[in-house]
Amino acid sequence: MYPEDLKYSKEHEWVRLNGNIAEVGVTVFAQESLGDVVFVDLPAEGTEIEQFSKFGEIESVKAVSDLFSPVGGKIVEVNSSATDSPEVVNEEPYGTGWLIKIELSDTAQLDTLMDAATYQATLD
Repeated sequence: MYPEDLKYSKEHEWVRLNGNIAEVGVTVFAQESLGDVVFVDLPAEGTEIEQFSKFGEIESVKAVSDLFSPVGGKIVEVNSSATDSPEVVNEEPYGTGWLIKIELSDTAQLDTLMDAATYQATLD
């Protein structure tokens, strides 16, 4: 349920590292808790964000929740599929439902995040 190759934040976001680019999305737990996602508000490419700072909002039929970045750096890509068709976040949270890609300011930030087993343990 929680891919081993990802890192996780306590706010239920995940990170997949590819070189110094971090792909960020929400976990299965987050999207299941939200229910059907109907709107995603994401920042513009080029925006600088700090680790654990708010970077957007995700709205479902149940609630509106803030999105917090598990890593800091410069946003280099925003997933237009997630903003144009928000249901992709429910359908493929670890695939095409990713939200933003960040050029990391410091890869050591990943050390402050959880691995899959530790994240799973926080949910039990």
